[in-house]
This record gives sequence, structure tokens and C-alpha cells, in this order.
Amino acid sequence: MIFITRDPLDPEAVTRAVQRDTNGAVVTFLGVTRSYSEGKEVRYLEYEAYLPMAEAKLQEIAQEVRERWGIEDVAIAHRIGHLEIGEISLVVAIASPHRQKAFEASAYAVDRLKQTVPIWKKEVFADGEVWVGAQEGPHRYDVEKTWQAEMKEAAQRLAELRARIRAREGSIPNIDEFLRQARDEL
Repeated sequence: MIFITRDPLDPEAVTRAVQRDTNGAVVTFLGVTRSYSEGKEVRYLEYEAYLPMAEAKLQEIAQEVRERWGIEDVAIAHRIGHLEIGEISLVVAIASPHRQKAFEASAYAVDRLKQTVPIWKKEVFADGEVWVGAQEGPHRYDVEKTWQAEMKEAAQRLAELRARIRAREGSIPNIDEFLRQARDEL
């Protein structure tokens, strides 16, 4: 069960979705709208999301949990729109045969969600508002390392394409079409 909604979340229903007779542990995390942030009184929150990508990223997180911990029972529900103080914005429920994996996977899922899912939070105060950016946790996404790896991969693919062009230079009847296909491969 992975979903994003404007409706109030039901943590019991999300938790029930992961309960199985084979699981001895169920960890449910609730993200709740708090009344103070950075020393200022919060009136309410507004969440916005790029839904197609946000849903896909939540599915990716569930898959990462399955692969890293061998846990099949993962549920993530996020609310968007207007939330009053005390309302639930996030439910992450993870069940496994033993508690340690469930606790670790739950913390990981929450951290990854905050790092990679395009859901944005606006905190509204009596004297203004602020959009809150991605939060980092112990499993933070290493942007620099990822960028370097992507650049290395792109450079390798470019070198391969250059070699292919050199090998076929005299035999390419339509160079524009070949370059268009090469660009599409990148």
C-alpha cells in the first residue's frame, strides 16, 4: 500500500495492510503537524507534491526496503494539502519477523522520503510562512557522489559513441540521423 491523498490518514488501516502471521514486529511511524518550529508558533501546514514522480519515488523506497532488509510488508501514505496542528501527514508501516529490521527499515524509509520524494511543506506562522527543504538523516543521499558517478557514466558513453562514429565515418549515409540516434541513446 503506497499512496498520496488529500484526505485524513488512518494509521490503523495502513498498519493493518502490513500485518501478517509471519511477522513478529510492526513498526508504524506517524509524522504529525507540530505547533512550534524554529521557536515560532505554527498555525498550519500546506503540503504540495508532484504526484506522478512522488508516487514513483515512494514505490522506489519500498523496493529499496525490500532489497536491503528482505522485508515484503511495506506501506507508506502521505497526505498533501492543508493540515491543522495535530493532524497526521505521514504514515510509514513496516512489518518483519523481527523488530530490529523493522526499526531500521522504518527510519531509512522516512529519511529517504524526505530526501528524494518531491513533496514540499510550507509552514505558516502568524507573521509569515516558509517552505521547508529536504531534511538530512543518517542515510542521506550523497548528491556529490551521485553526480560524479553520473558524469563518469556519461563520459564513458560519450567515448563509446565517438569510437562508433570514427569507425563508421565514411559509411554513414545520413550523419544527421545517426547523431540524432546517438543523442537519444545518451
